[in-house]
Amino acid sequence: MSKTLDLITIGRSSVDLYGSQVGGRLEDMGSFQKYIGGSPTNIAAGSARLGLKAGLITRVGDEHMGRFIREQLVREGVDVTGVKTDPERLTALVLLGIRDDKQFPLIFYRENCADMAICEDDIDPAFIASARAVVATGTHLSHPRTEAAVLKALRLARESGGQTALDIDYRPNLWGLSGHGDGENRFIASAKVTARLQQHLPLFDLIVGTEEEFHIAGGSTNTIEALRAVRALTGATLICKRGPMGAAAFAGAIPDTLDEGEAGPGFPIEVFNVLGAGDGFMAGLLKGWLDGETWPRALTYANACGAFAVSRHGCTPAYPSWEELQFFLKRGIVTPALRKDAELEQVHWSTNRSYDWPLMHVFAFDHRRQMEELPGATPEKIGAFKKLCLAAVEEVAAGKTGYGLLCDNRLGRDALHQAAGKGLWIGRPVEWPGSRPLTLEPELGPDYGGLTEWPLEHVVKVLCFCHPDDDAALWAEQEAVIQRLFAAARRNRLEFLLEVIPSKVGPVDDETTARIIERFYKLGVYPDWWKLEPMRSDAAWKRTCDMIKAYDPRVRGIVVLGLDAPEDELAACFATAAQHDLVKGFAVGRTIYSEAARGWLAGTMTDAEAIAQMAGKFARLSATWDAARGASGVAA
Repeated sequence: MSKTLDLITIGRSSVDLYGSQVGGRLEDMGSFQKYIGGSPTNIAAGSARLGLKAGLITRVGDEHMGRFIREQLVREGVDVTGVKTDPERLTALVLLGIRDDKQFPLIFYRENCADMAICEDDIDPAFIASARAVVATGTHLSHPRTEAAVLKALRLARESGGQTALDIDYRPNLWGLSGHGDGENRFIASAKVTARLQQHLPLFDLIVGTEEEFHIAGGSTNTIEALRAVRALTGATLICKRGPMGAAAFAGAIPDTLDEGEAGPGFPIEVFNVLGAGDGFMAGLLKGWLDGETWPRALTYANACGAFAVSRHGCTPAYPSWEELQFFLKRGIVTPALRKDAELEQVHWSTNRSYDWPLMHVFAFDHRRQMEELPGATPEKIGAFKKLCLAAVEEVAAGKTGYGLLCDNRLGRDALHQAAGKGLWIGRPVEWPGSRPLTLEPELGPDYGGLTEWPLEHVVKVLCFCHPDDDAALWAEQEAVIQRLFAAARRNRLEFLLEVIPSKVGPVDDETTARIIERFYKLGVYPDWWKLEPMRSDAAWKRTCDMIKAYDPRVRGIVVLGLDAPEDELAACFATAAQHDLVKGFAVGRTIYSEAARGWLAGTMTDAEAIAQMAGKFARLSATWDAARGASGVAA
């Protein structure tokens, strides 16, 4: 059987609820960030980010947290064939915090949890045979049922020509050696645990652990003695992690000192959070090992991935993409606090976003003032009409990817809420309609703290009426709002769309939009998306796209707005814009809904008629864009 996967990890899978506040007790945490967790899950996701084809064998509950883990793994590119849904047990949870650079209080909620119900029946021989390596972690050797499942996976891996690896991952309280409040403890000597581990050490080609983890595996608190005890049982390459001193690889006999092992360079960075560092290290190590790199090179990857992990909040969210890792190794450390390195953080953000959007067919019904001015309009009626707009989007999308909407929360709240979880791209405006200088909707609050209430799938969209010829005072006022909003969006893990319409302010030429874009980039504002007016000149589009690529080659792309233009005019604009690969599609509103809104608000059009008319126009515009893109020869 061909090896379609590079590795399969097996074992723990949890939801990590990570305290947002840093420097206090877990008792005093006021809010939490939700991430996937559990060592094998982290390793699978971290390996996938580095370009390996990773799978996971685990169990999750038949509830919201289990679905979150499954969906997030898919976003990370992890094969979830081996992720089983347990109908009886809940998904494991972990509550944890960052007390300081050494203390990390955590509580495991794992009483009869789903992943500890993994059994031999969950191990599919064909799935195991599809992988070049199986990676186990120590916790699942602690219980007879999960131990049997791990041993079956290891046996099948060897029978199919695969390699095997063990991350010792010793957590004493998960072996029943200490109480619930002792989750932070990383070492308690136990002859029983040592005996259990030593029984299985001969099954592995690669064994990885900290000095304390080799102490438990080797039955000695002298690291060299422990390593020699392990070596007596296995010919595996042993990787001993040494914290800030890096790591050492031992492929043969154990020398007298750790310094005599093969090593890669360490990275002198500021330690912010030690949790998850070992899983990041393991992902980097597996990348080097499975790519056939030398141990010094593999340890370079591993040490760097560990450095990323200790520098950021969370475990899996901290791990680098392959592009980011290469950027870091080539450029080097600019500031020891990696999370404060703006250039590195931009690479991290832009190379780890979820989903691809090569095509964008977006129905924009986020208009507020324009709808409020229509005869018969009331807030209640506008809200009801926007639900009809959503129905039109769903009818045209029909479950296909590449469709979305722009909808506000003030008048379109019901439609916005109903759109959640349907695979649609969702943009949400924050500007007060028509404001210049730019002011924002009151829902954001004076500190923009309202963004903390947004679902992570929502994209922050802001329209700024600006022109290169605006006076310095106006530019300064508008720039301050955009900079602060962009920072708030990033802090809340929300994508950012910046819309500019200079033609509404002053005369434009082929350079106008490009000049505005450059100005924002020089401020340090890197939108995920740009929403731009339909420029008729190919030269203007080229200049604009070249400017964006020069500053941000990883940008999501551009969507073209409509300005209430007739469909035939938009077709001509699409034909020009579609020649440029950075333009992913359109975000058009009034061209689609104006006639239906007038008729429906006046009572001369039924719900079904309004939906049908808008769906027809939206479908035609989508087909027009697709035809223009196809005719351009530019790949979607």
